[in-house]
Amino acid sequence: MKLYSLSVLYKGTNKSSLLKAAYDLSSFSFFQRSSVQEFMTFTSALIVERTSHGSRASVKEQEYLCHVYVRNDSLSGVVIADSEYPQRVCFTLLDKVLDDFSKQVESSDWPSGSPDTIRYTALDSHLAKYQNPREADAMTKVQAELDETKIILHNTMESLLERGEKLDDLVQKSEHLGNQSKAFYKTVSTRDRRHVLRKLRLSTLILLKFFIYRVPCPLYLCVYVYNICWFLILICILTA
Repeated sequence: MKLYSLSVLYKGTNKSSLLKAAYDLSSFSFFQRSSVQEFMTFTSALIVERTSHGSRASVKEQEYLCHVYVRNDSLSGVVIADSEYPQRVCFTLLDKVLDDFSKQVESSDWPSGSPDTIRYTALDSHLAKYQNPREADAMTKVQAELDETKIILHNTMESLLERGEKLDDLVQKSEHLGNQSKAFYKTVSTRDRRHVLRKLRLSTLILLKFFIYRVPCPLYLCVYVYNICWFLILICILTA
């Protein structure tokens, strides 16, 4: 179980702004950390922008889960963890951090604040303390009072987007990402699509082999099945 980032943001009218953040990227290679950190900042900001006031949500993205809490006063928090980390503990952490932050930082500073101007230093210690969820619960003596049925679950980042929006376009327009991170995202996305295509090709060959060797049917039917499989592959490529 692992926590990767803990962020405090302000949800503005049109976009969210990062106020303070802490990261634990020790599990990533040295050369990946800069891009990974930028993408976690980008993801946190995007999730806050697409979450309603007074709401909690969890967004699944591959092997990661992003947990967000947007308060009615627009102060927001995001935790990015692996899929094994308990959801309830993440929201307990967000409650604690946002409550502590609001006591130490004047609300008048939130709309115009930035990581350089906000004087709040407790995020790193919170992130370190909650790396072990069992110890964190024991230390804070937290009771399971959170109503988990009210937490909205999104299975992918794409489910947060509006009709016609594409994640690729948002990445390219993002102010949180440098050119290197945008190029890294494009490379990873291309590699993922190629991986899916290879799996589809393999599935096609396996299916064709099954029809040839296990099903007594004429050659024209095998060719027909083969063409259908490749048509499905083309559809997958065009909709990727």
